[in-house]
Amino acid sequence: MLAVVILAAGESRRMGQPKALLPFPENFPSAQSQRTQTAQTFLEHLIEVTRHPRTNILRVVVGAHAEEIRARVKLQNDAIVVNENWEKGQLSSLQAAIRSLPAEKTEGMLVCLVDHPLISAQLVSLLLETFERDKNKIVIPTYHGKRGHPVIFPSALYAELLAVREDAPENIGARAVVRAHAADIVEVPVEEEGIVLNLNDPATLASAQQRAGTLRSSG
Repeated sequence: MLAVVILAAGESRRMGQPKALLPFPENFPSAQSQRTQTAQTFLEHLIEVTRHPRTNILRVVVGAHAEEIRARVKLQNDAIVVNENWEKGQLSSLQAAIRSLPAEKTEGMLVCLVDHPLISAQLVSLLLETFERDKNKIVIPTYHGKRGHPVIFPSALYAELLAVREDAPENIGARAVVRAHAADIVEVPVEEEGIVLNLNDPATLASAQQRAGTLRSSG
């Protein structure tokens, strides 16, 4: 079984509001088969599409907007991990999630970024099925050759991820472990552009919405 880890601790300074609580747009293809009767946020969408028979633990790492997110998105207490050191960056949140996992209860973790919400349950299933075939591999989706998110890390790498220094440059972080295990990576080609779309500011979000609308109207 795997843990689902959603990293949502950042300040969202460029977006101007917590990205976790932004409304998930209905015009994105990954929303169509996953919609509920009520509007979803980015975070709620990720929680929904990562529910799977192969996932048994959820951890949502919050920080800058912890209380606001906790009040808006109803989760069990053990699903929320508050990263008091969120200002140190994404790596600190990933490490907080690992420390919160019960010992020997997971074979790995599916790591999602809240500003990469445009994924589907079908994509998640494909990644989990790939990991099931070789539980010692890092599983990474690719879109036209470009790597994206979410990523599956096997539990054998937890110690290495915890050992990466929190003051490592932001563009290295967990990537240092990925690079060290280049021979242990399985890339999964997919046709969901959302895996590489980082919706971290209003302009990027608007552009993605416009492209998605264009694709749907021409499909």
